[in-house]
Amino acid sequence: MTQLEDLLIYLNQFHQVDLTGYKRSTLMRRIRIRIQQIELENYQSYFDYLQQHPDEIKCLVDTVYINYTYFFRDPLVWQYLADQVVLQMLANKAPNDPIRVWSVGCASGEETYALAMLFIEALGVEAFQQRVQIYGTDVDSDAILQARQGRYLAHKIELVPPALQEQYFERRDDVHCWRQDLSPSIDFHVHNLIQDPPLPHIDLLVCRNFFIYFTEAAQLQALVRFYLSLEDNGFLLLGHVENLITAAERSLFTPLNRQRKVFTKVPGAHQKNPLLLCRLP
Repeated sequence: MTQLEDLLIYLNQFHQVDLTGYKRSTLMRRIRIRIQQIELENYQSYFDYLQQHPDEIKCLVDTVYINYTYFFRDPLVWQYLADQVVLQMLANKAPNDPIRVWSVGCASGEETYALAMLFIEALGVEAFQQRVQIYGTDVDSDAILQARQGRYLAHKIELVPPALQEQYFERRDDVHCWRQDLSPSIDFHVHNLIQDPPLPHIDLLVCRNFFIYFTEAAQLQALVRFYLSLEDNGFLLLGHVENLITAAERSLFTPLNRQRKVFTKVPGAHQKNPLLLCRLP
């Protein structure tokens, strides 16, 4: 474990790569994968190799970041979003009010584009283009580049209903491309959840199966950012294996639907417990 901590300190101090918020079990497992890939024996030999080969930093980071996503993952969750959450959001808004959505850890963008389809189906294309702004963020710059391209092979969009495939994607040989006229409403950019300021005035924040890789302290830091990011009547969607466990976490959000992992913000929680804001660096 000491060797791992030394490696994390080196990455943070000399390469501005901060992996300290990740669970140590996750890091050990992912780093071992990289050590085996380049046929080294142990952490020390890898540490030496890393110092001699700066290009290896990117390979290591790519191994640690787990970019796994697909369209409409967990269909019942998406049905609940469409039938309950989106409709409630629209009911809370005046007809021309803007709607801001944040997809955290968006990887190659499938979930972000699925959110766009959800709102277009509810509002229509014209109102979507006028009112909705969707942000897809990830710490991995390569994943963000892929997301911006909006290009997916056929097997990647298998869970998209055929009618939606035809409506939202243009077929070019074996690649399905997101409609360019809808792209201005979707903004992909690199963002570090633990280090960078949260996006403001968000109505729906989606962060699924991401916390499971974070330490408890990093999870609470992220949740405080989410709290500050969301409007008072905003919604938070977590992954199916994630929950708000500690008293501090539960003081920020209350469950709307425990089974679907949808939560709402508790207005004024930061005033009742100002020490939560000290979780921000």
